[in-house]
Amino acid sequence: MKITVYDKYIFKQVFFTTFVAILLFTVVWIAPEMLLDAISSVLEGEYSPKTGVMILTCQLPLILSKAFPVGLLLGSLFTFDKLSKDSELTIFRAVGMPFWRIVRPVLVLSVIVSIMCFVTIDKLVPYSSGILSHIKNKHPVSQYIYTQKDDSGNPTLAVVVSKYNRKSMRNVIVLDFADMKYTDMHGISDIYVAKKGKFFQNRWELYDITLYKISPEGIFNDISKLDKMNILEGHLASDVYTIMDYSTKKEREISNKNLWKYIHLLKTVKNDDETYNLMLNKYFQRFLHPFICMLLAVMGCLLGFSKPREQRMLGFVIAIGAIFVYYITLPFFDLLAEKSVLPPLITALVPPLAFLGCIVAFYKSKDL
Repeated sequence: MKITVYDKYIFKQVFFTTFVAILLFTVVWIAPEMLLDAISSVLEGEYSPKTGVMILTCQLPLILSKAFPVGLLLGSLFTFDKLSKDSELTIFRAVGMPFWRIVRPVLVLSVIVSIMCFVTIDKLVPYSSGILSHIKNKHPVSQYIYTQKDDSGNPTLAVVVSKYNRKSMRNVIVLDFADMKYTDMHGISDIYVAKKGKFFQNRWELYDITLYKISPEGIFNDISKLDKMNILEGHLASDVYTIMDYSTKKEREISNKNLWKYIHLLKTVKNDDETYNLMLNKYFQRFLHPFICMLLAVMGCLLGFSKPREQRMLGFVIAIGAIFVYYITLPFFDLLAEKSVLPPLITALVPPLAFLGCIVAFYKSKDL
């Protein structure tokens, strides 16, 4: 593992080309839409020039998380393609250097970039997304429905929050299910309609409530008024509020630690299987995406290896196609996980396994 002149030379070459590729990818990504939106907002007086620059800066981490694997693939491909053209790879092979010794500096660089990619996704992207929300004063007024079930999966309580924002809610409907079950639905014994409510650490408190008593035949038999009542008391109140709060955020706005907490609460409360599967898939992807950086770096090296009369443009076409297919199929695998067609771990593993298969195929085809 001694660092030689060769290691420094290859590392420097791949580092420079990777940096240029990441820079170009970032510029191409941000220029068409984000830059125009920021300039339009500044010219219309919605933001100051300083705020416009801040908005563009906060969007960089998300772009970089996508640019790291692209940069490594194109950087290693361009470097090794140039080495092939200059016959340097032929010399390295002639002196007895095996393939994995030749690409060792690239593997070291890919590990460094993978760590940067992981930190960017876990720390920088949620942090910058939070700043963007603060700049845009984004406090969404959203709707949420929570259904409480017994061990048999039968509903016992349903809470429909028509509007909520931070610590307050409005137009809340609480359905208290009866033990009676009809052919296609469960019976309801009480319906509470509250005009407003408030979230506390250990309870949800409702105010100005109208209570509708329902007979076993499904007919209103009494209507009364209540000034105040509590629902979802104890740890359940805190857990459901956390789930409701995270449900208004995009996955990229949540750090790894909080995303795992969200997934654990979804499993504990057993309220939304689709969201649980989707978030679990996203959680696995966060750890596998940096690993794909290393796979693409090796794949770029293999595509750069070319014989004297081999079509070199073919490697660049394959590389661009692989990146395109990877990013365009991610939503498809998210949907498969969300709809429980495949387990989340499988949907998250398919892309890296596919790249690993391509590496094995290219390695054998190059006869290395």
